[in-house]
Amino acid sequence: MTTPSLRWGIIGCGNVTEVKSGPAFSRTPNSSLVAVMRRDGEKARDYAQRHGVARWYDDAAALIADADVNAVYVATPPSTHKQYALMSIAAGKPVYVEKPMAMDAAECAAIIHAGREANVPVFVAYYRRQLPRFLKVRELIFDQQVIGKPRIVNSVLHEPHHPRYHDPENLPWHVRPEISGGGIFMDIGCHTLDILDWLFGPIASASGHASNQLGAYPVEDTVAMSFAFGNGMLGTGLWHFGSYQHHDQIEVIGDRGRITFATFGDGPIRVENADGAKELRINNPLHIQQPLVETIVAELTGQAGACPSTAESGARTSWVMDQVLRDYRRQTEQPIGA
Repeated sequence: MTTPSLRWGIIGCGNVTEVKSGPAFSRTPNSSLVAVMRRDGEKARDYAQRHGVARWYDDAAALIADADVNAVYVATPPSTHKQYALMSIAAGKPVYVEKPMAMDAAECAAIIHAGREANVPVFVAYYRRQLPRFLKVRELIFDQQVIGKPRIVNSVLHEPHHPRYHDPENLPWHVRPEISGGGIFMDIGCHTLDILDWLFGPIASASGHASNQLGAYPVEDTVAMSFAFGNGMLGTGLWHFGSYQHHDQIEVIGDRGRITFATFGDGPIRVENADGAKELRINNPLHIQQPLVETIVAELTGQAGACPSTAESGARTSWVMDQVLRDYRRQTEQPIGA
């Protein structure tokens, strides 16, 4: 499926689309943003006016049916990812879905099946796969082999309890399981799991524990996991969202060195080996999703290369999170979509 140019429509033009993603569709060659949708029509109109977008809608079906729209970006919360992805696929329009790909791996599988049956490409917004700093990490580990053979990986993210979660009567969708599928681990922990998949291959097995220590919202605020890659590497992960300070680190230990870097922000990449220790800093682009969007546009317009974040890779990360949270969901009787 190729086309001379992409004319995008956004379903759900909320905060993530203001700087991170929305402008990228018009700043990428052979691509433009022609329509946006939000259930609050006034907010959709305001977004369209501020960003110079020709049309706005308050109904997703109307945007998908727009004959001028030939690709769709679904930027809503996870509870509607499957619905809008399937609608876009049925219309024969390639779809780019925000992360996590859906509420669970079963929903991801339904999207993959529909895309394959209709021969419609599906991509997922795990944009770190194309960011310069992570491309450098991959180069250091595999091309330059600065740590030798990678053996184990440890990931830690803990941060203070954010004020936006202090009001139990007005909780953001990120911690409402019927909309998000889980807690903050689901919302941002997925980025770490995806980048590990991209670096070291699929996680073949995973298990974990979760708890709600703060009692501030109905879903987990602490997650611990262990996992194994298909290549024999082992790893651990720990996430906690009620700490006294912020700490974000992925540590990869090899037989000749160690490399550390953060999932979020653009802090230093640190390498330690027999030559000593050194740090590299690589800034993220302003529109952080643009490098990945460029690969989608290149693939769909028949240029060289392919997008590295597919429906299949996105579904793998959702499967891993399902394994990690399975027992906690059973214990708390919080099935996805309840």
